Amino acid sequence: MTTAALDSIALAFDGGIAIPYLGPGVLSIDGNPLPGSQDALVVRLTAKASVPHKIRNNLGAAAQFIENFKHRSTVTNSMGEAFGLEAQPTSLHTLLMGLAALPLVVHAWYDDLPQKALRSRSGWGMVQGVSQAEHSGSWVNYYNADGSQAAVESGRHPAEWKTLLYQPFGSVWPARNFLVSDSDFVEVLTEIDIQTPIPKSVQEIRMGRSFLFLGCRFSKQLDRLFAHQIIKRSSQKHWAVLPEEPTRNEARFMEEHSIERIPITLSEFVEAFGRLQHGN
Repeated sequence: MTTAALDSIALAFDGGIAIPYLGPGVLSIDGNPLPGSQDALVVRLTAKASVPHKIRNNLGAAAQFIENFKHRSTVTNSMGEAFGLEAQPTSLHTLLMGLAALPLVVHAWYDDLPQKALRSRSGWGMVQGVSQAEHSGSWVNYYNADGSQAAVESGRHPAEWKTLLYQPFGSVWPARNFLVSDSDFVEVLTEIDIQTPIPKSVQEIRMGRSFLFLGCRFSKQLDRLFAHQIIKRSSQKHWAVLPEEPTRNEARFMEEHSIERIPITLSEFVEAFGRLQHGN
């Protein structure tokens, strides 16, 4: 089953009809020093700020408390420190960003490793979710590959971008955009059902395409909500590399969205998918 699924994934990427959807778990491979989970990140945020014990393990609530009592800039600076450590793209980033046909990459975490991996190719740019606390009235900002802000028309990326990197939660680079506090997400969730915060370019590219979830878990409602809205009106076939047994909520979500589980580790996926890409 795994071999057949990997063959299907490889064919989909070869045909330009597959979209990688990267979660924080991608950082678990190759000994990466960046926080690779909400639990690891909230530890970083609360290390220098006094937060009530009952919310110390809740990323959104802890960030909101710090924002309320220490100012939004404190949250931004702490996030910048957490993801500003020197780190190189993982073997998975390198493999995916080197694919010939890559119209869209969804990166649902805050690091800049996809940007670093994409520098080996030309014709790409970024669209990132932005906080209403810092960019009132705007849902996203577009950036060129060099980090400069890009001019867009009708909410669509420039035609010369052959690859669009979509970071719905923002990213440390180039402008330290972060959706992380409860209020950040409340603003987005009030509109996301009618797709307002989802960039027009993303809505158009995803049509008829399949998503491959890597380093993602669907046990938290927020992660399920974003995944549901981002893959809306896409193909009826998707995959998720998930070595662990899914929770009941995850299993239900995957069944509802026709997401086939690939029960191997990310390292095993890199090895197997890399062989397929090189014809071995």
